[in-house]
Amino acid sequence: MTHLLRTMRLTVCFLLVALLLPLSPRAQQEAEPEIVDIIITTSSSHLLLFATIKNCFTDEMIEGVRNGIPVSFTFMVELDQLRNNWFDTTLADLSVTHTMTYDALKEEYHVQLTEFGNRIEKTKSLDEAKQFMTELSGLKVIPLDVLEPDAPYELRIKAKLAEKKLPLGIHYLVPFVSLWDFETDWRAIEFRY
Repeated sequence: MTHLLRTMRLTVCFLLVALLLPLSPRAQQEAEPEIVDIIITTSSSHLLLFATIKNCFTDEMIEGVRNGIPVSFTFMVELDQLRNNWFDTTLADLSVTHTMTYDALKEEYHVQLTEFGNRIEKTKSLDEAKQFMTELSGLKVIPLDVLEPDAPYELRIKAKLAEKKLPLGIHYLVPFVSLWDFETDWRAIEFRY
């Protein structure tokens, strides 16, 4: 009887541990970053891309920015024309970077957008700075006159987040920055123009 009671207690303990383990802080980590809300459209002259990165900021990243460490997100975009029974043709291979810094004297965030000629957006709002960082808004992928009407295409997009851009030697003093490095998975959209 005592053996049965001991076995039941061990079983109950094992079940409690198994049920509570997923609730540990490590298991409750934020969701992986991903690219969402992908929209491909056209202007009068270009194929345009709109997209957003979700789940990409950590408290440590924001604290690092406020302490003078720039954070960069690099968007990689590829456009292929799909061909049956032949190799696909790469029509565009783009890389654009959004870099956020903080001006402590003015208490404002600066976000540099390379797709708009290194334009710098300035804001005192952290939420607005995050929006500038995470959104591609009308990226010109390729001129429309390069595309063949009714041909199949595939657009792929990926983002590399928190690329370390510290002055030489500083990364030894701030080793935790490498913990910020992560990438999204490639997202692919097939369409016909």
